[in-house]
Amino acid sequence: MKNHTNLRKKILSYTQVDDEILTGELIHYDQIILSKGDTLLTPGKVENRFYYLEKGCICYYKEENGEIKVLEFYTEDVFFTDLLSYVNEETSSCYLKALEDTIVFAVHKKIAENSFDNSHQLERFGRLSMQEAFMKLFTRVERMTLRSNEERYLRLLEKRPELFQRVPNYLIASYLGITPVGLSKLRKRLATVG
Repeated sequence: MKNHTNLRKKILSYTQVDDEILTGELIHYDQIILSKGDTLLTPGKVENRFYYLEKGCICYYKEENGEIKVLEFYTEDVFFTDLLSYVNEETSSCYLKALEDTIVFAVHKKIAENSFDNSHQLERFGRLSMQEAFMKLFTRVERMTLRSNEERYLRLLEKRPELFQRVPNYLIASYLGITPVGLSKLRKRLATVG
């Protein structure tokens, strides 16, 4: 049996939704159980689902010239998708891959949009959750262009320290826009300074 308790709380954190409407909406969210290494999305597919991450860690990345370019790590209690593919209904160039055993809930875009058309409360949730996803993307681009390697590393260490226990170093390095060797040198330098 699917347990939507955390998903229900997350939706209600955006806006008030009548219990009957929310209960009707939650039945459309399918539970997906992923083992470490399983993928939700691969390049060439159109992303038509919006996800809620109940448990685990998802790596959102692309491959360019044989190199992994990590765009984001999603961990518990967030909504996520490949925003460009989802919004524009075009094929994705990215992967969504489980780095741990993971549980997500997924709703199909057509079902979500139908719900938004039929409920002002759900429409508000949809708008606010999409705004949040867009702002995370925008903030990430800004961080990558305006901050130094050291500033990005220290910010990640401050804001999301658990990633360093959950994610391999080479993926952390990619996320920060540096090489694994560069990350190692940065850590050593900061350790001697501190």
